Amino acid sequence: MRNKLNNHAFIDSQNLNLGIQSLGWKLDHRRFRIYLKEKYNVSVAYLFIGYVQDNQDLYSFLQGAGYVLIFKPTLPDKDGKIKGNIDADLVLQTTIDYKKYDKAVIITSDGDFYSLVKYLYKNNKLERVISPYIKTCSVLLKKTAKDKIVFMENLQKKLEYKNLSLRSRTLFR
Repeated sequence: MRNKLNNHAFIDSQNLNLGIQSLGWKLDHRRFRIYLKEKYNVSVAYLFIGYVQDNQDLYSFLQGAGYVLIFKPTLPDKDGKIKGNIDADLVLQTTIDYKKYDKAVIITSDGDFYSLVKYLYKNNKLERVISPYIKTCSVLLKKTAKDKIVFMENLQKKLEYKNLSLRSRTLFR
């Protein structure tokens, strides 16, 4: 019998970032990756993100922090705002990896993932739904995830990015 689970996280990056911003703080992605590993036994953390050529430094940082990036081409909408809808990609990757993980951790507040969460819950493959913010979380998602949903607003002290001075940062290397 294994005593440690092999869980995978599937992260809706845009939804996560907007949710945390609405709480008024910035997520420390390195600390979040460690949190997922320690709290939920996440061995693989997929981050679904729209690809913007100018963001190479961000992508390199996220990969270095332990995320597997799944890119979606982005397109400007009618107002010129860049859009990269990742929902289908997240569902597809969850399905592709279904036999590779014990349980899934879905990180979003988006009700479009209702069917996925319902299926994972029914088949005992859902570890958690982590929603950035209770007020912006879909009612459908809350009802479907039942006892397996948690919210990030009380995790600020653990997961907030703190902009340390250059001198302080060198102490932690």
